[in-house]
Amino acid sequence: MDKVLLLRHGEIHLKGKNKSYFESLLIAAIRRQLKGLPFTLTHKRSRYILSDYPPDAETALIARLKKVFGLHSFSPAYITASTLTAIQEKALEICPASGTFRVKTNRADKRFPINSMELNRYLGEKLLGTHKALKVDLENPDFTVHVDIREDGGSFVYAQTIPGAGGMPIGSAGRGLLLLSGGIDSPVAGYMMAKRGMTVDGLHFHSYPYTGEMAKQKVVKLAAILSGYTGGMQLICLPFAKIQEEIHRYADPSYMITLLRCCMMEAAELVAKRRGASALINGESLGQVASQTIESINVTQAFVKNLPVFRPVIGFDKQEIIEIAHKIGTYQTSILPYEDCCTVFLPDNPVTRPRLENVLNERAKIPGLDALILEAVNNLELLKIV
Repeated sequence: MDKVLLLRHGEIHLKGKNKSYFESLLIAAIRRQLKGLPFTLTHKRSRYILSDYPPDAETALIARLKKVFGLHSFSPAYITASTLTAIQEKALEICPASGTFRVKTNRADKRFPINSMELNRYLGEKLLGTHKALKVDLENPDFTVHVDIREDGGSFVYAQTIPGAGGMPIGSAGRGLLLLSGGIDSPVAGYMMAKRGMTVDGLHFHSYPYTGEMAKQKVVKLAAILSGYTGGMQLICLPFAKIQEEIHRYADPSYMITLLRCCMMEAAELVAKRRGASALINGESLGQVASQTIESINVTQAFVKNLPVFRPVIGFDKQEIIEIAHKIGTYQTSILPYEDCCTVFLPDNPVTRPRLENVLNERAKIPGLDALILEAVNNLELLKIV
């Protein structure tokens, strides 16, 4: 069978002596993502070749490959011998009979008798001679014939280049714990850190009976969508109703949201340490809401003692975040009308520029808060999302 899928990595080529480690993670990610579909995977230098699949499986393979971090692009391609005759025959086969076109050659095998520019001209002349209605357009053609001449004596001829997910392979950048709410921003934040190679687990705070089962299932569904990119993830659910009740009972109303978020960060760090995570991740975007001013972020950051907090959407506006949410498939779930715990006991006038000293004073008003946080962590629910 001469029809294959030609896969290319991106940043991995910059990794020098560690390149083989990242390639092994990428190969594992490809196999994991394509599990259950028929294929053979071959690795040759900077190319990965999927072959031996039935024609009707190609669409499903492409759909799954789009979710593999570390792949820069891929192409349905024909594999042929590295001879002028064989390459010309395949180029004539895939090129349409009319419209505008160009030829682009990558000559990795320098033993090939003519260089890239010469092969482009040679094939262009043959195509024009065969298809009289064709015209050359080097800037904006309707169709491009790509030729990739490899070092092992084989060549690929193809017309389509499909963008991959980019980034780095999952598992190449440690483990992070994502504070996953039911909103738009946090799933996007998790996606972006996974794209940088981080293994991501989710942490959700729920407030039963103030928030219902549907609110929790919404977050489970969001985790399942993210899992399609991460190759599976753990979702940890923490019961936070008692803590919210005590904050509501004792704290200044204007400080309730700030204090709740501080408690979440404390609990998240405890969970992260137990789960072997090296960082926290959240979906904060600077200035988007009252709890995301620089003063609020500085205060909540102070309650995380030993881990970095990654905020990958900190500089994005809402529309930019929404566009990514649409792209990754989380938006329609995120806008379902089920409340999360941050909407419980909302004050009329939350403080927007809190001072750490005041937050500590409000925290000190709540008896047994440390024990309540520890109790929540000890009573977590662990869900495996595949």
